[in-house]
Amino acid sequence: MELRHLHYFKAVAESGGFGKAARLLNVSQSAVSEQVRDLEAEIAVPLIDRSNRNIRLTPHGEVFLTRVKEVLQLADGAVTAARRSFKGEEGTLSIGFFVGGIGPSFTKLIRAFRQKYKDITVSLVEMTPVAQHDALVAGAIDIAFTRVLPGSLKTELRSEIFYTERFSLVLPKAHPLADRESISVKELRGERFILNDRQNSPAVFDKVIALCDEAGFSPNIVATASVSSGVIALVESGEGIALLPKGSQVLGSDEVVFIPIQDAAASVDLVVAWSSRHERKIHQSFLTLARHFRM
Repeated sequence: MELRHLHYFKAVAESGGFGKAARLLNVSQSAVSEQVRDLEAEIAVPLIDRSNRNIRLTPHGEVFLTRVKEVLQLADGAVTAARRSFKGEEGTLSIGFFVGGIGPSFTKLIRAFRQKYKDITVSLVEMTPVAQHDALVAGAIDIAFTRVLPGSLKTELRSEIFYTERFSLVLPKAHPLADRESISVKELRGERFILNDRQNSPAVFDKVIALCDEAGFSPNIVATASVSSGVIALVESGEGIALLPKGSQVLGSDEVVFIPIQDAAASVDLVVAWSSRHERKIHQSFLTLARHFRM
């Protein structure tokens, strides 16, 4: 059974005759009659009562017509969905992010995208930057809001800067420097440093090391944590100080303070990244909108 058989049967049933159906379908009357007979033979059920001059559906044909309409409506919907997916207007989109590294316009972008593309199902997945890179390569997520890609992945993954984020010094409230309005990295010589571990956040780890090197010293690293919330918890516990991107402030508490870093180079990029190998039209729909929210 083909959709053509169902279209021909529906045309005959709704127009009340083979001749009218043929004109609607722009085919010969014999072709319509043949297709309907083939359909009846295939399902072994008489669908049309041909005993009278004006044809009418059998009771079985009436039941069949109801279901045929449903099938054809579903088929039309499938075609529409496929075309919208091809245009990047329908489907699914999985987006990786990490708390404290989304920038001030990320949530506005997600809301705007959902509003504009109501037929795209968006799922947000929290994971560390390195985990996002691996997930993009594997095709487990479609888009990542992450740190700068390592050189080894730049041929496979693509990225654009979404937001450049300044660093802040994170201190316990009781620290002698806690009342400063801003501070330079060189003033932190001799402090105990807590860093994001390089395995999960290489861009932030390397940037802190570079800032200290430019200030003329190597940091005394006393502890590391896999995520920024862990770094802040260690600072709050009095283990040391930390240099973190400003966005990490959302993870803070009343027991720590964030002080802007004065050094010109004290910033790190947040990028939106995707896999060129797994790229679809839906990616471009998202990226086009994301560029309007880029800061």
